[in-house]
Amino acid sequence: MKMYESYLKQIQRFPLLSAAEEKELAGKILAKDKKALNRLVNSNLRLVVSIAAKFKSTYKVSIMDLIQEGNLGLIFAAEKFSGSHGTRFSTYAYPWILQYMLRFLHNKTNMISIPQRKEEILRKISDIRDYYADKNDKKASLKEFASSLGISEKELKDSLNCLFTCTSLDCECGEDNANTIGDLIPDFTYNPEQQFFMECAKSNIKELVAKLSEKERVIISSRYNLDGQVNVPTLRELGASLGVSTETIRQTEIKALKKIRDEVGKTKMELYTA
Repeated sequence: MKMYESYLKQIQRFPLLSAAEEKELAGKILAKDKKALNRLVNSNLRLVVSIAAKFKSTYKVSIMDLIQEGNLGLIFAAEKFSGSHGTRFSTYAYPWILQYMLRFLHNKTNMISIPQRKEEILRKISDIRDYYADKNDKKASLKEFASSLGISEKELKDSLNCLFTCTSLDCECGEDNANTIGDLIPDFTYNPEQQFFMECAKSNIKELVAKLSEKERVIISSRYNLDGQVNVPTLRELGASLGVSTETIRQTEIKALKKIRDEVGKTKMELYTA
């Protein structure tokens, strides 16, 4: 707060400008006069402070950080300002300062970033919803919301999809607050039953492959990486190692898989008739 008070005292020394002075400085700024740019910016630093003060009680951010972002918007506006705009510089700079501040607040207060356009729509929806409910004693429909905002229903629905609340996994819950939300999330990293069935499946596959011929075992093991190799050979590489063509490898693989399917069907039939 001392830094904020000290900053307020510092900017008080820059006098306000008349409309004629702003127009004169604008012409010099277009000619790349840095002194004119600094004078126009410094004389309007109080405008940034007044805008930042409106957000002070709503958002829990450092007001000096907010002022700093607003000053960037002020500088941008000063570089673009022209005497031909037919308005005072403060009027021209206000939306630029506000835009920079809102962008800063958006990035600081949202755990999950959403487009600024949708953020603005969501903010307007809150205002319209309360106004409509007070005036008509009922909730507004999507069509009425879209009409009030001047956007399509599709854009409204896309914006509403971004409306969510983030909660910490360490947040306490339950009647006695004995657990956290994280405690309620199931742990699927280890499942004894699933691990057992996987081991059984691997064992059964190895037994079926063992009944194949030597060449078929090599091809099936390589094609489906049953041995856990780091580099799985391609059809061409496998054919070169066995001294046969890629088509032979493909045909042998098809025959081997048919033998495995027939053996599985035979085993099921024996279990069914037993």
